[in-house]
Amino acid sequence: MNDSAADKQGWWRRLGVGLKRTSASIGDTLTGLVVKRKLDQAMLDEIEEALIRADLGLDCAARIAAAVGEGRYDKSITLEEVKEVLAREVEKVLAPVEKPLSIENARPFVVLVVGINGSGKTTTIGKLAAQACAQGRSVMLAAGDTFRAAAIDQLKIWGARSGAPVIARAPGADAAGLVFDALSKARSEGTDLLLVDTAGRLQNKAVLMDELEKMVRVMKKVDSCAPHAVLLVLDATVGQNALGQVEAFREVAGVTGLAMTKLDGTARGGILVAVADRYRLPVHFIGVGESIDDLAPFSAREFARAIAGIEIS
Repeated sequence: MNDSAADKQGWWRRLGVGLKRTSASIGDTLTGLVVKRKLDQAMLDEIEEALIRADLGLDCAARIAAAVGEGRYDKSITLEEVKEVLAREVEKVLAPVEKPLSIENARPFVVLVVGINGSGKTTTIGKLAAQACAQGRSVMLAAGDTFRAAAIDQLKIWGARSGAPVIARAPGADAAGLVFDALSKARSEGTDLLLVDTAGRLQNKAVLMDELEKMVRVMKKVDSCAPHAVLLVLDATVGQNALGQVEAFREVAGVTGLAMTKLDGTARGGILVAVADRYRLPVHFIGVGESIDDLAPFSAREFARAIAGIEIS
């Protein structure tokens, strides 16, 4: 097996382990159901409830339960059959949003990274920077969350790890001015990728909107097309609250794509399916751990099979 194939196998294993809580919460229910009796409406209702508990969403759970029942009433059904239907139906929802983030069409390619405080936003920026640097790209980080000293310090640590320069100011500095300086510098130096951290004070949406609008406005003075992507980082452990975050940040920041973190820390990993089903936003990355390699491009098939508890081959 070559290195890239070995890396992919390693990621599949991490994904399966990372989504173990979610797949187990669904699988335990399914196991208890299919060994007892032939398929009937009561069993389908219980399957639907298990999927709702895993945060797949009401509509998606109903569709999957209906697909399980199609042509199978009053027949015995195996656990493997139910898992295959689950994986197939989840993949149908996710396949249209499986879109890699391409940074080829601008230099510097500017990614404005948004999300509430605690979502894993700064860590995600650090991991993306480290991966891009490892691929031979030049990367610059802008510590645009100037309200939190901890966010600035954390970004500096990631910059040191990856070898990416960090443009930062003292806590409380004007975020828009910092971003203007960072983009000007990145442009003059021919940097490939500029990742911009932002504040995540969603509880005061008007202030956040004003700040983000100002940041975008000053970016466009340097590059009329910037930012080229607005990446929303979501924490899977918040479950259904993620839907409200997508709604708010779409309105505030014009989100163009998603990254979902902390899928290994919850039995509610199905929330990614519910988000995809409702908003149809591209999913660029998912994270299932703390290490740099635990953030990877999103694959609908791999995710669907991992959430169903099917070993990926």
